Amino acid sequence: MKPALSFLQGPKPDEWHDFPHGDYLKVGIQKRLDEWLPRMFGYHMLKLGCLSGQMDTSASPIKHQVCVAPQGKHVGVFAEIDELPFYENSVDACILSQCLEYHSDPHHILREAHRTLIPGGYIVISGFNPFSLCGVAQMLPFSKEKLPWSGRFFTPSRVKDWLDLLGFEIVADERFIHASLARGSRLSRFAPWRRFCRHYLKPMGSVYMLVARKRVMPLTPIKPKWHVKPKWTPAVKGAGLRQTCQDKE
Repeated sequence: MKPALSFLQGPKPDEWHDFPHGDYLKVGIQKRLDEWLPRMFGYHMLKLGCLSGQMDTSASPIKHQVCVAPQGKHVGVFAEIDELPFYENSVDACILSQCLEYHSDPHHILREAHRTLIPGGYIVISGFNPFSLCGVAQMLPFSKEKLPWSGRFFTPSRVKDWLDLLGFEIVADERFIHASLARGSRLSRFAPWRRFCRHYLKPMGSVYMLVARKRVMPLTPIKPKWHVKPKWTPAVKGAGLRQTCQDKE
């Protein structure tokens, strides 16, 4: 298995329009995100990356929402998303839309999100599924020089393993948008095929969304059983030490 630190410096998306069929892609993610936003309560929400900052999260009761990215139009805090300038256990929710694929250390991004989230806080991750039509298109010649295939696609199962190691509990796993997302293809021509895939090939969706919560680990102290070990305990009742001549001297 290749390490996560293998991102080749290629084009990175700053707007959803940078992707082929970017509007269609954004609407599909927004539809699934809207189902979870009303369940997120608290005071602070972080949107990591430029694309996350362009998602509409007004359906969440969380009022203070900040986009964190090195650059961009909708950015509230200019910083690297793998080095968040926030205290531990200070954020109630994190949104990561199509950002793990375009950074050299995606696991460190998740560690930073875990550090800043409060116990029970939500993290929502969307990305491209390599086991899909979009993932197959990544093997075409010169695809690495174009979006979205310039990034490194991670399988949803691998991302879930990272989340599990960090202490997250997976509460939802969805796959959708059964299309190659190639720039020259017309999505309307493949509507019957997409309907077929939604019913019979659901795990093959080109986009996945994972929703997880930071586990609350209660600390239950275990009292040690301290006792003084006797120096000598004879195995036979009535037995004693035999005094030698050296002991007498």
